[in-house]
Amino acid sequence: MEAADRSLENHNGNGNGIAKDGTALPNGETRMEEMNGHGSKYHEMKLENEEPEDQSPIEEVALTVATTDDPSLPVWTFRMWTLGLISCVLLSFLNQFFAYRTEPLTISSISAQIVCLPLGRLMAATLPTRKWFRGTRFEFTLNPGPFNMKEHVLITIFANAGYQGAYAIGIVTIVKAYYKKPMSFFVGLAITITTQMIGYGWAGLFRNLLVKPASMWWPSNLVQVSLFRTLHEHDIRPKGGLTRSQFFVLVLICSFCWYTLPGYLFPMLSSLSWVCWAWPNSVVAQQLGSGLRGLGLGAVTLDWSTVASYLSSPLATPFFAIANIFAGFTIITYIITPLCYYLDVYNAKTFPIFSSRLFDGSGQHYDTSRVINSQFSLDVNAYNNYSKLHMSTFFAFTYGVGFSALTATVSHVALFHGRDIWNQMRAALRKDEEDVHTRLMKAYPEVPQWWFHGLLVLFIVLSIAACEIYNDQLQLPWWGVLFACALALFFTLPIGVIAATTNQVPGLNIITEYLLGYAYPGRPVANVCFKTYGYISMTQAVGFLADFKLGHYMKIPPRSMFVVQLVGTVVAAVASLGTAWWLLTSVENICDIDLLPANSPWTCPSDRVFYDASVIWGLIGPQRIFGNLGLYGKINWFFLFGALAPVPVWLAARKWPEKEWIRYINMPILIGATGNMPPATSINYTSWFVVGFIFNYLIFNYRKGWWQRYNYVLSAALDAGLAFMGVLLYFALQLEDKSINWWGVNLDNCPLATCPTAPGIVVDGCPVAS
Repeated sequence: MEAADRSLENHNGNGNGIAKDGTALPNGETRMEEMNGHGSKYHEMKLENEEPEDQSPIEEVALTVATTDDPSLPVWTFRMWTLGLISCVLLSFLNQFFAYRTEPLTISSISAQIVCLPLGRLMAATLPTRKWFRGTRFEFTLNPGPFNMKEHVLITIFANAGYQGAYAIGIVTIVKAYYKKPMSFFVGLAITITTQMIGYGWAGLFRNLLVKPASMWWPSNLVQVSLFRTLHEHDIRPKGGLTRSQFFVLVLICSFCWYTLPGYLFPMLSSLSWVCWAWPNSVVAQQLGSGLRGLGLGAVTLDWSTVASYLSSPLATPFFAIANIFAGFTIITYIITPLCYYLDVYNAKTFPIFSSRLFDGSGQHYDTSRVINSQFSLDVNAYNNYSKLHMSTFFAFTYGVGFSALTATVSHVALFHGRDIWNQMRAALRKDEEDVHTRLMKAYPEVPQWWFHGLLVLFIVLSIAACEIYNDQLQLPWWGVLFACALALFFTLPIGVIAATTNQVPGLNIITEYLLGYAYPGRPVANVCFKTYGYISMTQAVGFLADFKLGHYMKIPPRSMFVVQLVGTVVAAVASLGTAWWLLTSVENICDIDLLPANSPWTCPSDRVFYDASVIWGLIGPQRIFGNLGLYGKINWFFLFGALAPVPVWLAARKWPEKEWIRYINMPILIGATGNMPPATSINYTSWFVVGFIFNYLIFNYRKGWWQRYNYVLSAALDAGLAFMGVLLYFALQLEDKSINWWGVNLDNCPLATCPTAPGIVVDGCPVAS
């Protein structure tokens, strides 16, 4: 994918490129290609003041995003603020609430997007239309007219802020629930807000590079664009078919009803393994066959939440990215992991083949209370007398691929996009990168650059102040904040390029943990604070830019987008922390698997991984794990491998420019494919690939009319139906502990998958290997 040479052009239909037959029609018209599988045209859209052939060079964008705009539509309305703030608070509460559960449920902003449409129209029909301060610059009315699409977009931006939550709450959770140490609410609020806001400061530095160019197309936004158009535009029902609205409602009802099975009545549908049924007493067979605790060979799922939970909707990801991810997953999971396990690399057989837990040398879970002192740092003598820290082989290699993915990202972007980025930095924006959407957005005033600079300075100062004043709780010194900001600033551009073209966001979590673990070892809270300031500030910057691209597609005034994003982020941070604080202080032994009742849902799977990382990188430190004092020093070679991996692909693309498929080999995505594992499992990846292959390869290539008309609508409807039923099931049944008991309620039919196979290792519930 070399943007300088516009490798996204002339794509033959594998998920990302230019329509070779063109979408433009003579006399300023363009075909929306709303066809069924047999190619019958439904309607055409008139473009305003556009030249023939004037469309986005990205085929998916050209097929999905409208090329018209009405700048007179009101956006700063009472309806927008009311529904937006309510959506933000509710999604923050619900997603933080469900995040602590064994099977975390994420309610996407699409749910709010759907619910707010009838509410907005109801407000438009009932609110008074009286105007106050008529004729002045402060003229105001509760009801400026029909509820419009631009109001709806800004409400959804509020909802986006709410559903994403706040990563820094993980710090509060592990301190209070795992380390059993005190932390005040005000300290939690300070780190939550500053870590969420600081990345917005430098997002503005990259707007011209990551939002305006047509080649930076942000695939995930097309789901929401398609849904907005489905909900607001008049759609003619084809003969013998369905309008997009009818299709959406039908799929939503089916998804809503179906989720009663995997969500309550038959949870085993989330991961069914015939291998485990065939060999119920074989540890090796269950390690290979379990979709949740093993390698997932033969495992299947009938649960949409399993398909889309960690990698986002496969319907919204271009197929070249899907293929890269599945290739990387296959290499790591089905070649490297079993090879290393059965060759007993790093004493692999002493531990489960797939686990994120930490172990001592005897194969038992690592007891961190034995190596931490009263100053909340590592007791070196106790550590030396206890045991070195051990990991499953898969978990160790997950860190290795994280190292590789980071250096591969920098190398890939420098090789494939370096010339284009350099040209744009010199010329701000090349003329041929100004597609129709960029030209339409010139009707609105830009966000002044000093707004971004002011935010950056303000929140860096507040972050340093928080860490210095509350150093006894946060442990991070002032220079750690500046170091984290420098890392995030450096990586925002290359990771933004990857996200804008593949729908995947490589993380900085591992490298931030690694660097501070060497620079400031033995302090677990300092390490996770540094990780959050470095990793999440970059992620927030990328998310800010993604939302700006949504506004770009929907022709929302940039200043309105800016204000709504900032307000939504602050409100979401406060609401999420309030929810977390309530649960942490009211649910007894929350997150502690050893002390919770057997069927308790409050096991905090993501926070467990966060806690384990704080032990690995902060408390014990990389020198005692990946350095000269540890067991996994050879994993460091992955850094070099990642930096060199894109070079052969780049050389091949230059040598054989006519072979377009070479340019779609994306090494950062391929190498970092398993970056979500754990907590993601094999079944999440295999099911995600199957669905993505069917819809974004087969249907995209052979039934393009159906794909254009229904693909993104299908994704939104599946998400919404699952979210509504998930909330209903919890509050109607699970909150009252109305459970059922039969073999189908087990999440996995592979109970032996977590057993070790080394001789003589004794683990409760496992046969002793001989």
